[in-house]
Amino acid sequence: MIDSLAKRNLLVLSASQAMAFSGMVILATVATLAGRALTDDPSFATLPVAFQFVATMTTTVPASLIMGRIGRRRGFQIGQAIAIAGAILGYLAIVEMHSFWLLCIASFFAGSSSAIVQYYRFAAIEATPADYNAKAVSWVLAGGVVACFLGPVMARETVDLVPSALYAGGYIAYGAFSLIGLVIVSALKIETPTGIGFAAGGRPLGEIVRNPTLIVAVISAMIGYAMMSLIMTATPLAMDICGHSFDLTSTVIQWHVFAMFAPSFFTGTLIRWYGVTVVIMVGCVFTFAAMVVNLSGVEFLHFWFSLFSVGIGWNFMFIGGTTLLAETYAPEEKSKVQALNDLCVFTSSAIASFSSGVLLSAIGWQAVNYAVAIPVMIVFVANLWLHFQRRKQTKKTVYQ
Repeated sequence: MIDSLAKRNLLVLSASQAMAFSGMVILATVATLAGRALTDDPSFATLPVAFQFVATMTTTVPASLIMGRIGRRRGFQIGQAIAIAGAILGYLAIVEMHSFWLLCIASFFAGSSSAIVQYYRFAAIEATPADYNAKAVSWVLAGGVVACFLGPVMARETVDLVPSALYAGGYIAYGAFSLIGLVIVSALKIETPTGIGFAAGGRPLGEIVRNPTLIVAVISAMIGYAMMSLIMTATPLAMDICGHSFDLTSTVIQWHVFAMFAPSFFTGTLIRWYGVTVVIMVGCVFTFAAMVVNLSGVEFLHFWFSLFSVGIGWNFMFIGGTTLLAETYAPEEKSKVQALNDLCVFTSSAIASFSSGVLLSAIGWQAVNYAVAIPVMIVFVANLWLHFQRRKQTKKTVYQ
């Protein structure tokens, strides 16, 4: 059981997650389309989203280390303030400046904020007992279920809010959600750490990363996130090319986000029942299924089922990887290990999101999907190996 303060913190983190991801869903729906409207080169259309992931990648390490000094609440407040600045720049890029590169800078701000938001799940781990970690991560990420309803609805309702500048309304909505998130996260009550930094205490990072469990944890979260980014980033453009309406595109994104976060209500329980490696392997199967469906056709239902399936795959692989990672470090080592993990996750996501636009424009939709096969197979095999290693270790312990 957890105490009332822990429950309160989980509620705050879950609500903050809901606001943050509602804004991110809006950007996922409009950013590539706004980028294409502001550039003459279609291969650059996904560049704003790539800038977002590059920012997340580059902000991950300093965000972790800064929060190791000033605490989670202040760090999360800074994150939401950065998001508000990004929303303002995005609006100006579309309405006033008509500047593709300013839109990319706005996306960089949004990505920096996103890097800080990713630490909500680690804050949940720190706020609860060890045996509650998987469920705590799941419940915080479950706040994203709200985003699947609010985000796409607001994207549809605000797409032409500014009649002379399509998609600018999306950045207004993103800024509003960020402001609400700033208010909510200010209610968080987690003690400020004392001097936990990259080099403070614990084993050297070089020793920690030799742990096979850590390697499997990192590649599970990293590839799960990257493959989701690869498919999701290209989907709005692919649907537009295939003649599907903006309403249908936002509907696909809506159900994708629902699939990303709704399983969080029971992912922690599944991990406890069947083990984290099994859940990650099931996530690989869902992600692979998304690839197969996309390769079978380009009707609305193909796009819908694919993004729904890859959303579930992301949930199982990302929560599973995060839960597995928490087994590999001591409290004094958390900042450097979490920073390394998220650096890997968002580096791969940045590469995937940029590659999706290049692959789509240069080779086609099929190339985007074929790129999923080998990375997902690597994660599946790695977790299968770890699963049998753990079973072997358990049997050895029983017989001793």
